Amino acid sequence: MSQQSPDRRNVISLLSAAGLAALSQPEHALAQEAERPLTPACEGRATATPRQTEGPYFTPSSPQRADLRSDGDGTLLVLSGFVLTRQCRPIPGALLDFWHADPSGQYDNRGFRFRGHLFADQQGRYQFITRTPGLYTGRTRHLHVKVRGGAQSPVLTTQLYFPDDPGNRRDGLFDQKLLMTLRPAEGGQLGRFDFVLAA
Repeated sequence: MSQQSPDRRNVISLLSAAGLAALSQPEHALAQEAERPLTPACEGRATATPRQTEGPYFTPSSPQRADLRSDGDGTLLVLSGFVLTRQCRPIPGALLDFWHADPSGQYDNRGFRFRGHLFADQQGRYQFITRTPGLYTGRTRHLHVKVRGGAQSPVLTTQLYFPDDPGNRRDGLFDQKLLMTLRPAEGGQLGRFDFVLAA
């Protein structure tokens, strides 16, 4: 996308049929071949996704799983997108490690509830299914993520935010460049965010 926000906030959120199915027919959606959004077009160099603190609740060695909806109740969220270079080339097999609070605002610091990692496909696409996190004191609603393009690549640690959340204005860490694009769907929300790695 030429000269526009590098976090793709202005990209039309053409989310996957698999994402829609995951909200309305969760028992069948993941068994189907994922039909994911087309790579966003861009010209020149995109700005890398901003880094943010990992916070106090990161746990290494999360299980490999892209679907966390069985970890608890709450509103379903299907987040899709790409992992890209600054030249907007997809990064096949990129690692994405997600963790977040449960719907009541609590982190599981003894186990792996609402924690998991996944790998982008050969076109750099990913899809992550979870429940919308709750609030905890002092923060707005957010997802944590670490993204690595390859074994020798530096890790991007950042956080993703929900548009129009009232807590955004009060949160000292909030960065509008890290807003997901969200839209409602039957049974939950569909989200889009493309990560741009610096190296």
